[in-house]
Amino acid sequence: MSRSPASERPLVELRQLVAGYLPGVDILREVDLVLYPGEMIGIIGPNGAGKSTLLKALFGLLEVRSGDVIYKGESITGLRAHELVARGVGYVPQLDNVFSALTVMENLEMGVYLEPDKAPERMKRVVELFPRLGERLGQRAGLLSGGERQMLAMGRALMMDPEVLLLDEPSAGLSPVLQDQVFARAREINRSGVAVIMVEQNARRCLQICHRGYVLDHGRNAYTGTGQSLLKDPKVIELYLGTLARGD
Repeated sequence: MSRSPASERPLVELRQLVAGYLPGVDILREVDLVLYPGEMIGIIGPNGAGKSTLLKALFGLLEVRSGDVIYKGESITGLRAHELVARGVGYVPQLDNVFSALTVMENLEMGVYLEPDKAPERMKRVVELFPRLGERLGQRAGLLSGGERQMLAMGRALMMDPEVLLLDEPSAGLSPVLQDQVFARAREINRSGVAVIMVEQNARRCLQICHRGYVLDHGRNAYTGTGQSLLKDPKVIELYLGTLARGD
């Protein structure tokens, strides 16, 4: 996959972002990132590199200690998650990403709570993208398979009609077949016009479908480039892809 977005205005920018969980301990150390409209970018790196932390900081779930998060030309640093949802940013966490006691339909309806009148229209779109969910609208989410739960989490985020979708390790814990399905759906979501930032443990597969990639190491930018160029970079192959292809 390739794009030439240099002439476009960035949709999301992270500028020298510093964040962490404990006082005095920085997980992200001056990280930079740019996402252009309609683009899909992947974030890979070894365990503990700060990949998921980056998404949480971007989505207002973690305090940014310094640096800035820019969305559509305006700073959104410090805004809460619900404020970002209202502005068009969706987030699918790796764990606890569905309401197990609710039905599939109820989960999807939770995703459109800000605009309930749009529920029928958006549910139609989600069911077209994830036909399996349409077959299970009345089933409790806790009874779904791992792959189905991941698709439901992605579908609920799409009910918000986001311009940007943040995916935190969507293939984690899934079989290779289900991983392929999730990656295919992520690509379809992107092709529909939604920009995607994906943190992923399956580094090779991630880079294969993303326009560009960022490699984080010890909370810093280690490498960046197109997905294809990173796949062929000898240093990236030697230092990261050999182990990341098997898991993070």
